[in-house]
Amino acid sequence: MSKRILVSSLIGLVVVGGGVGIAVGGFAMASTSSEPALKNSSARYVAPSGSGAGSLTFTADVSDDSGVRGLKVIAWPASSKLDPTEAELRHVDAAKCRSTSDETSRCTYTLRVTKEDAAESLPGTWHISALATAKDGDTVFVPRAAAFEFTR
Repeated sequence: MSKRILVSSLIGLVVVGGGVGIAVGGFAMASTSSEPALKNSSARYVAPSGSGAGSLTFTADVSDDSGVRGLKVIAWPASSKLDPTEAELRHVDAAKCRSTSDETSRCTYTLRVTKEDAAESLPGTWHISALATAKDGDTVFVPRAAAFEFTR
C-alpha cells in the first residue's frame, strides 16, 4: 500500500467546523491511499444445453480512491486443490470494466462453455479468484471472491 505524507506549516487563522481558532506552529498529517476493494461479487454458471454453449459470468464492483485499472479472474474446481496465488493471477484473463464513478467500476468476466469444455471439467463446487488493480498500482487479491456449482 502506498503512503503519502503531507507536512504543512500553518500560521494564522484556521476555520474548523464553523468556528475560528488560531494555530501557531506546524502540524503533520499522514494520508494513506486505500487498497482496492471488491464488493457485490457474484458468479452465474449456465450449463451447455441442446446445441448451444453455456457460460460463466462473474461480476464485481471494484473501487479505489485512485480509480480502477482492471480485474483479473480465474475459475477453478475446489476438488482440484489448485488454490491460485496472486502472482499467478497476473497472467490470466481480464474482466471488462466499465467506470460507474471516478473511483468505482463494474467489472464483468464472461467465459463461453462448450459441451466439450463441460465434459472435460470436474463437476461440483468451483471457486473464482480475483486480482483487482488500481490506477495507482495498488492491488488486492481475493482468493475466493465467489463460488458456483459446475454441472455438465
